[in-house]
Amino acid sequence: MGILGGIMVPHPPLIVSEIGRGKENEIRNTIAAYEKAVHFLNELNPETIILITPHAKSYGDYFKIYDGDTYGDFRMFGAKEVSFNIDYDKEFINELSKEIETLPGGLDGDLDDSLDHATMVPLYFINKSLKNYKIVRVALSGLSKPLHYKLGIYIQKVADKLNKRVAVVASGDLSHRLTEDGPYGFSKEAPIYDEKIMDDMSSGNFINLLNYDEDFLENAGICGHRGFCIMAGTFDKKKLEIEKLSYEGPFGVGYGVCTYKVVGNDESKNYYDIWEENRLNEIKEIRNKEDKYVQLARKAVEEYIKNNNVIDVNDEDNTRKATFVSIHKNGELRGCIGTVSPMTKNVYHEIISNAISAATKDNRFPKIRENELPFLDYSVDILEPSEITTKDKLNPKKYGIIVEKGFNRGVLLPDLDGVDTVDEQITIALKKAGLNPNEEDYIIKRFEVVRHF
Repeated sequence: MGILGGIMVPHPPLIVSEIGRGKENEIRNTIAAYEKAVHFLNELNPETIILITPHAKSYGDYFKIYDGDTYGDFRMFGAKEVSFNIDYDKEFINELSKEIETLPGGLDGDLDDSLDHATMVPLYFINKSLKNYKIVRVALSGLSKPLHYKLGIYIQKVADKLNKRVAVVASGDLSHRLTEDGPYGFSKEAPIYDEKIMDDMSSGNFINLLNYDEDFLENAGICGHRGFCIMAGTFDKKKLEIEKLSYEGPFGVGYGVCTYKVVGNDESKNYYDIWEENRLNEIKEIRNKEDKYVQLARKAVEEYIKNNNVIDVNDEDNTRKATFVSIHKNGELRGCIGTVSPMTKNVYHEIISNAISAATKDNRFPKIRENELPFLDYSVDILEPSEITTKDKLNPKKYGIIVEKGFNRGVLLPDLDGVDTVDEQITIALKKAGLNPNEEDYIIKRFEVVRHF
């Protein structure tokens, strides 16, 4: 026993006949595939279903496992009469929560625990044939794709430990920007994503899931990708029989259905271990090329996180410069803090101070943990003095900007991924300043930086 297999399914509410009222016929291929996938699930005869949902309330830095509200219905979609009472597998939930504390994850938090549509749509089909089962409902998070995969490995571990018959349901639509007349418009990345993800999910080459570029995913308007990573993790080191049942996207949103049956073990499918080894090799190469400023930032963070000590430098250079220190983990920002005018006695102390702050005081992220240190890479921007300017003299690739009005100030570094126009740069800087994008009479300053890697 343990993980028996699973299904990848979408969750458009209109697929429910009481909601679609005939419109569901426009995705009848998806409905037929759904019914076949649920028949497959029924043959697995699981006693516990791990239901992974991208629409449960979630945290940016924590995997929430739900064990609260057991009732839900489709009243918000005009079908109150379609309702659900679910039975949580408390034993599995409690054991999983203990296992994943360090990810971090568990039962903590006070989020709304009502059943979401990405939970109820799969249950609508499952309940037609499968009755005696319990649920473990897992939310996504803002944590990295590899950590979602690792959550899946923990789910597999608990399934083995409890010796339960467990199946996994990854509820997730694909891209949301396939057509101009769709609800989210068209993006060139959307059809590329759908083709690629269906290839990866139907081939079982799950290591690819961990390497999708975040900007690419955002532009494609994806929904279920991190949920697919969790399910893939539950199949780590497993031999699978996979069947792709359908793909279509008639409403500008991609819907894919696949089934997965575990038929044995395969140590070569240790995708998290492979990814981790590859990433550590990349970090090693990066660190071999660090200049003295970046090396200083890294050592400052490592010493502070490990020993709560602030390193010192013996350097007679009295050059004072403002600096920014940016920390990334697996290609995603993990912290960035800096100064627009020097605050310490020289540039080295400025870097040390801002590096520690980026690791511990960036309120967008939790404090960096010691087990993250091997996966971090750093950059240091050393700023030239700023000057008041006008919009027509900006260049987002060359100049950073400061916008000021009264006591409000927003700073944006130059040459950032996804910031390609002056308007984008100003809008983001205004938002960081807490100002309205339509704000008037604010001051713009520009500055140049020397970026060190």
